[in-house]
Amino acid sequence: MIQDKATSQTSYERFLHRVVDSKQVWGLQHPDGGWAICSSNQYEDTSVYVFWSDEAYARRVAIGDWGMYVPTQIDLASFIDNWLKGINNDGHLVGLNWDVNLCGSELEAIEVAQALIRS
Repeated sequence: MIQDKATSQTSYERFLHRVVDSKQVWGLQHPDGGWAICSSNQYEDTSVYVFWSDEAYARRVAIGDWGMYVPTQIDLASFIDNWLKGINNDGHLVGLNWDVNLCGSELEAIEVAQALIRS
C-alpha cells in the first residue's frame, strides 16, 4: 500500500514542526540494541531507517515483526549530528512519521538534516 503524496508531505511537515519544538525524535529499538529499519518501497537494495516525532506514533507501529521493539527517544542534536550523518554516509534513507502500514516518504538523510537546521 502506498500513501498518497499529499499525506506523506503532511506527515513529513508534522515531523519537522514537532521535533523542532520538542527537541526529540523517536525510533523503535529492539532489546538487543538494533533499530527498526526496512527495505525501501522505491529503491532496490536500499534500507530505510524510520523515525517519528511522537512516542505514540512510534508505539502504534511496534506490532507484528516489530512487536518486540520499544519506542526510544533520541535527542535532536544527536539525531542531526550523529544519526543523519551516519545514515547519509552509509547510503540509506529515512522515513519520517510513517503510518501503521509503513507508508510515507523516503528521504535522503542530508535533506532532513538541512530542513531541521533551517527550522
